[in-house]
Amino acid sequence: MKDYLPFLIWFAVIGAVFTFAWKQGQLARLAAYVAATQQELKKCNWPSREELIQSTVLIFVVIGLLGIFTMGTDQIVVYLVERIIKPS
Repeated sequence: MKDYLPFLIWFAVIGAVFTFAWKQGQLARLAAYVAATQQELKKCNWPSREELIQSTVLIFVVIGLLGIFTMGTDQIVVYLVERIIKPS
């Protein structure tokens, strides 16, 4: 019985929360929200598989170029700071 006690406690708590939400009308509001969301998502213009792949490749290329630019800029700044700090 000790092994099932935590399960029974959680079951009772979840049941109480569910009952409270049902009495307050929250479950009906949630169901209406989910139904409205499904209707709105049907109106969306979703990209095709080819468009999605092209966009993903473009994002990877741009992120790579941005990373190269950042590394290059960092190296230039490090070089300049080292030249300023260590005068020869």
